[in-house]
Amino acid sequence: MMPDYVSLARALLPEIFLIGGALVVLGLDLAFFRRCNPGRRLRLALGVAALAVAAALGQAICTETQGPVFGGVFMFDSLAVATRCGVLTLVLLVLGVSCGARVSRNPAEYVALLLFAAIGFTLMAAAQQLLVVFLALELASLSLYVLVGFDLSSRESAEAALKYFLFGGMSAAFLLFGFSLIYGLTGSIELPQIAMVLAHQPSSPLLAVALIMILVAFGFKLAAAPFHLWAPDAYEGAPTPAAALIASASKLSALVLFTRLLWTGFGSEGGNLLLPGWVPTVALLAAASMTLGNLAALAQTNVRRLLAYSAVAHAGSLLLGVITVGPAGPGPVFYYAATYGLATVGAFGVIAVVERAGECQRITDLAGLYRRSPLLAGCLLVFILSLAGIPPLAGFFGKFFVYSAAFNIGGLAGPPGWLALAALLLSIVSLYYYLLILKQALVLVPPANAGRIETPSLAALALITCAGLIVLLGICPSVILGIF
Repeated sequence: MMPDYVSLARALLPEIFLIGGALVVLGLDLAFFRRCNPGRRLRLALGVAALAVAAALGQAICTETQGPVFGGVFMFDSLAVATRCGVLTLVLLVLGVSCGARVSRNPAEYVALLLFAAIGFTLMAAAQQLLVVFLALELASLSLYVLVGFDLSSRESAEAALKYFLFGGMSAAFLLFGFSLIYGLTGSIELPQIAMVLAHQPSSPLLAVALIMILVAFGFKLAAAPFHLWAPDAYEGAPTPAAALIASASKLSALVLFTRLLWTGFGSEGGNLLLPGWVPTVALLAAASMTLGNLAALAQTNVRRLLAYSAVAHAGSLLLGVITVGPAGPGPVFYYAATYGLATVGAFGVIAVVERAGECQRITDLAGLYRRSPLLAGCLLVFILSLAGIPPLAGFFGKFFVYSAAFNIGGLAGPPGWLALAALLLSIVSLYYYLLILKQALVLVPPANAGRIETPSLAALALITCAGLIVLLGICPSVILGIF
């Protein structure tokens, strides 16, 4: 049977819009935008990119759940469609908070890399073949490596990019070697076929090695302990919008891809928390991430590093959600990841705007934010309370749905219940360091030499949109959960 390239092109229209947008941004900058000053060049490039992302988002929303496409290379089910929409929304918000970003003399290249990363994220959401999984993951990763080191005036940015690249290259090697072992054992690179073969053959030590390598690779992508060592440096040194992209859209797409790999391809090898399989390993990663992330965040004085260790802790809760996908479906973990992405984009967006008026590295740099910019202080309040899991914001319901799904598997007496209880107790610990940020922003007075902060209109629109979506999804979580 001949491949249906027309159906493939129709299914990949959002990615085609993103590719076209990146090429148009580069072409217009080369032909016309270079005559403008750097600030105007960046705004023009962001405007063109925003149109491309909006067109891709509109097409993704209109995409129907078609099932397998192009012989099963892609799977456009409800999870893939929702992830594409979520990723493109987060990318659009990151473009909004990128006004004034430190991107030296190359704003068009910066924006084009954002769009190429978005292409990798959206392809990851629907990939159902190991080769496409690897190519999509590396397209996104290579774009992020360059974005982290894009601030040529900062030594910290260069150091963070080097560490991120070295860790990323090692994780790619682990992933590719694990995939090669899976192919050798099953003779297939398509997830449903792999699942069928594994279900009818006994487990082997080689399969265990392959699964461990894949778990190590995705532990890096999700910044799960003990594979998180790149995250604090990358969050601290990267341009703020790039850090926001890593913490939001990258994590959402990697989590969905990880979930699809484990449950669609290796579900029969999962076992449970008391029997061998990949589930006990994921549970250990979740426990380690929640414990280390929350305890390390308590000692941080740098706001970016605090958010990095917070991301490690949230990665643990998300991995707990991955364990519950089998009995509970993907709705709870997707809701958690999407709403967490909104809150992190918003938090980094506030940091990006404050940086326009001065430094914003230490937590004390946020002192008196309510006097310097009531809008930023109000938005930051929503974002931090959502990250802390305070009702009725979306962050509370994200944790509630995931922890409830874990309790429902075996009750409080079962291992999933113990893990959920530990996550709940560690969430209480996280309140301390989140409230430290709010204390600086909403209680303390600003330094005598601190003036008012002017927020660019596009950044203000993006921040208000993030805060509004967090409140809306907290009040009406069925907007997302109803998709599944």
